[in-house]
Amino acid sequence: MTPPADPTGRDLHRFSRAERWVHWLTGVLVLICIVTAAILYNGSLAVLVGNRHIVEIIHVYCGFALPVPILLGLASRAYRADLSRLNRFTHSDWLWFRFKGRRLSGEDVGKFNAGQKLNAALSAGSIFVLLGTGVIMFFPDWTRLAWRTGATLMHDWFALAFGILVVGHLMYALRDAEAMRGMLTGKVTKTWAEQEHVRWAEEHDAVE
Repeated sequence: MTPPADPTGRDLHRFSRAERWVHWLTGVLVLICIVTAAILYNGSLAVLVGNRHIVEIIHVYCGFALPVPILLGLASRAYRADLSRLNRFTHSDWLWFRFKGRRLSGEDVGKFNAGQKLNAALSAGSIFVLLGTGVIMFFPDWTRLAWRTGATLMHDWFALAFGILVVGHLMYALRDAEAMRGMLTGKVTKTWAEQEHVRWAEEHDAVE
């Protein structure tokens, strides 16, 4: 999909370099965890790939590494500001969920729409749960059997749900070339911003 032409020729700065690095590093780690989990849980894939122990080690250490980019990103002021935006649901966000017209128009949408905020919250929560249950599973001597059994069950179901969430995120991202450009280069066209994130585009112009 080709980004829409911008008659003004203007680009708006959307993401800092630190934010983009956090996003892509976290994304790579998540995808590695998903692929290795699929190999570990699918007998046909496990036989095809082989080296189960190596696959398990890759899965575990990539899982343990998931919080690292997120925590390092806290050193960036822009990253902290966007975390604050993602963590704040407004009345307009609830209206965005209820009315399709508001979703299509970008009306009263700030830097992130309600869907992006919900995705961020679910992703962060899933990573936290998967990390915690993964620690319990990897260090069996630390907890009682009942905890390990519950952790295994929770880890499996959250992994499945998180995998579906990631697939949905990728599908939406690939459908919007300009949004992808924003995460790759840090910039988006003013035309796109005024169509998809009206309030953020207005705020950006006010600052300038």
